[in-house]
Amino acid sequence: MTTSTIALADDGIPGPEQDPYIWLEQARSPEALDWVAKENARTLAAFEADPRYAQLKAEALAIFDSEDRIPFVSIRPDGLYNFWQDKTNPKGLLRRTSLESYRSDKPVWETVLDVDALAKAEGREWVYQGSTCLPPALEKCMIALSDGGEDATVMREFDMKTKRFVEGGFVLDQKSQGGIQWIDADTLLVGRGFGEGTLTESGYPFTTRVWKRGTKIEDAQEIFRGEPTDVWAGATLLRDNKGTIHARTAFRGISFHESLYYVEKDGKWLQLELPKKAAPYGIVDGHLLISTDEDWTTGGQTFPADSLIAVNLEEWKKDPNGAKKTLVWAPGPRQTKQGGAITGSSLFVTLLDNVVGKVLQFNFEGGKWVSKPVPLPDNATLGIAASSDETDQIMYTVTGFLEPTTLYYTDGSAAPTVLKTSPAYFAPEGMEVEQHEAISKDGTKIPYFIVKPKGMKADGSTATLLTGYGGFQIPRLPGYLGSTGKLWVEKGGAYVLANLRGGGEFGPQWHQTAIRENKQRTWDDFIAVGEDLVKRGFTSPQHLGIQGGSQGGLLVGTAFTQKPELFGAAIVQIPLFDMLRYHLIGRGASWIGEYGDPRIPEQRAWIEGYSPYQKIVAGVDYPAPFLWASTADDRTHPAHARKAAAKLKALGQPYYYFEDTTGGHSGGVDNDQRAKLQALQFIYLMQRLMDPAPAPAK
Repeated sequence: MTTSTIALADDGIPGPEQDPYIWLEQARSPEALDWVAKENARTLAAFEADPRYAQLKAEALAIFDSEDRIPFVSIRPDGLYNFWQDKTNPKGLLRRTSLESYRSDKPVWETVLDVDALAKAEGREWVYQGSTCLPPALEKCMIALSDGGEDATVMREFDMKTKRFVEGGFVLDQKSQGGIQWIDADTLLVGRGFGEGTLTESGYPFTTRVWKRGTKIEDAQEIFRGEPTDVWAGATLLRDNKGTIHARTAFRGISFHESLYYVEKDGKWLQLELPKKAAPYGIVDGHLLISTDEDWTTGGQTFPADSLIAVNLEEWKKDPNGAKKTLVWAPGPRQTKQGGAITGSSLFVTLLDNVVGKVLQFNFEGGKWVSKPVPLPDNATLGIAASSDETDQIMYTVTGFLEPTTLYYTDGSAAPTVLKTSPAYFAPEGMEVEQHEAISKDGTKIPYFIVKPKGMKADGSTATLLTGYGGFQIPRLPGYLGSTGKLWVEKGGAYVLANLRGGGEFGPQWHQTAIRENKQRTWDDFIAVGEDLVKRGFTSPQHLGIQGGSQGGLLVGTAFTQKPELFGAAIVQIPLFDMLRYHLIGRGASWIGEYGDPRIPEQRAWIEGYSPYQKIVAGVDYPAPFLWASTADDRTHPAHARKAAAKLKALGQPYYYFEDTTGGHSGGVDNDQRAKLQALQFIYLMQRLMDPAPAPAK
């Protein structure tokens, strides 16, 4: 929580007099944990007793522990690095191999860090959260570890060459959000919480210090300070792919989607004349690239939203606001850029073209930017899995709902070729994928995919799972169904993925048209897809279930409270739910740019119109939702799901609740626990959607 005391607010926000379950906002209070233990026992008794549970868990665990799944890697000068979890190493191994060995069916791996051994030796539930290393050698690193999967981490200096933590090295042992960058072998740029007065109202750092080896972090010089009202702020390094630092830059995230940028010029911080929804993208071929999510008129020309713009790096260093801007790429109709990578000599950008993946390679040649498509399979979801900063090595993923992920590789001298293929975890024979459109409340066409049995009768009898996200400009794309294919589709169920406004499937406008005062459009889109599934006869309300996590959990919450008669089941994962107090819970204040501020009467009116927690009322028949959360989730916080369950219980409504004690928001749990969560959810769906006359959970 970002607040330590609970009192009735004078700004229209519900307090204890209006909300009797605020005590559940204390994540680890004895009372709250006792409540969780009782709820877990009740839910496990209902689901683990089902004779199908053991089989489902075993099937999921076999997938998660599969030794022949693709070990995805990062490309470093000293080899290919992979983080691996299995039944022997549930917390995971950081390990490396050579490209030659990686090409073989059974690569020989060298263990660099054994997280299970570290956790056992220190008596902690360590979850590996990655490393930040000094380029170009990438041997000196700061390893990030979280306790039980929280977003907040501690950091320790680690030597990849000796495979040991550095004795007397850099250590940040107070857990915090934020991170570091290496200036040189003996100097770090540190943006983390440094005690009172160094965290924003959202709980993120807004100051940055330069920390010299051999000194105390408390004595490190502060070089940049944002404002406590920022979402986050900090200084960064503008570095090219050779490791050369060209400037110190800084940013202030004035909302989740808007930032102000600065560059250190002549010892002072100069604000860059950029749109608030634009940001530096990287350095390619002697140019600084900038990405914008809004139209940008500058120097007599207008660059459309979602463009990539270039400025000559040396010109920019001399005159950051006056350097000439040149268009690198602009989206066509229904196109948007997704990810990107910069190799030794090129920029690669993944695009969505009507929700189909493409990859373009960019170079500055003959005084202009030229691009060419990377030859990869059509009609698939494409991604960049790994790339080298120094060479032209790059790896791509190619996947689809029914097509196991394939890993492609090239060193830049030829077209990408298949390097590894994931095994098939379910039998796709007899399944098919279709794409349809639903008409939302305002007439907008909302595309969705359905994976279903071939020749499925349109009589409304098929158990169907509908999922979506619709927030923060994040797209939901076709990808191999894996455990969902095995535990659900192979058992006769259908799976539906909706591409909702608020997401990123069609670019910034697709997102921005469904935020703040227009957020209801996202919920309308999801309901419209559900209604379209029923209208086409794919399913019926008694056989239609919905599922979503985080923002997707809020999506599911709004759906089953606004249209309870449309759904037979609802899985609400690590959700936002109480939107009138969300800014006080976890990192909620950081998302005001997406939803609005409930402390402002006009904006509270938008939010109150859909906040699921307040919409749970007596006299309505809800579809016995299954809510689950994580005690270690310091992002959305388990309070949202807890309070929803408690309110349903008080009203005598059927529901289920489960809380994982580890894992955090990102699900950093071991494979056994991950399989358990999968099995619990699919048993719930089978009981609610497939079994005749399901018994309600009281």
